[in-house]
Amino acid sequence: MERPRQIWERIFDPIIMIPTINDPRLTEPICTTLLPVETLHHNEWFSVRKRGCYYTIEYDQPSVLILPIVDNKAIVMVHVYRPIIDDITLEIPAGGVQKNETPIEAAVREFKEETGITISDMNRFEMLPPLVHTPRSPCLPYYFQLHLSRDEFNNRADHDNEIDSVECFEFKVILEKIIKGEIFIGLQIAVITRYLLQCSANHFTS
Repeated sequence: MERPRQIWERIFDPIIMIPTINDPRLTEPICTTLLPVETLHHNEWFSVRKRGCYYTIEYDQPSVLILPIVDNKAIVMVHVYRPIIDDITLEIPAGGVQKNETPIEAAVREFKEETGITISDMNRFEMLPPLVHTPRSPCLPYYFQLHLSRDEFNNRADHDNEIDSVECFEFKVILEKIIKGEIFIGLQIAVITRYLLQCSANHFTS
């Protein structure tokens, strides 16, 4: 299939394609040239659409992910039962943005619900460039980084019923779990390893 000239121009100028914290794909589909648009399925969670000759999965709620870093040496993770794959997965806190809620408000709420840790200062949630969840979803998830103290983790309250347990693992243990396959959800791995690679890069350049 012949690609439009503007697509080729973007391929040969990859800087245009790098997601940023102001990326328009966070808020709405920008693939407006893919016509016609046909909704093939819709429920309260997501829609399956055909845009031109491409099929998409489009969620009604934007997604937020929170990377909680403890004392610059550990990461807070949660065990969650996922019925569709019949497994208890190890993940960073995440969830959906509710109606009349901003992404950062959703991050604060989801983090409290899933870990029992209340952070009242929203400025502590640092928004970082998003990662592409799947090229079949035209909207990108929001990604926040949060620095915590060990006392804040130790003094956490109860988490909600969707979470099996809340854990805190040092960076070395996190990498071992990724290598062993104990952490195996792709987007979770991408969020964590990008941060750890950044730490390594800062170490080598300092």
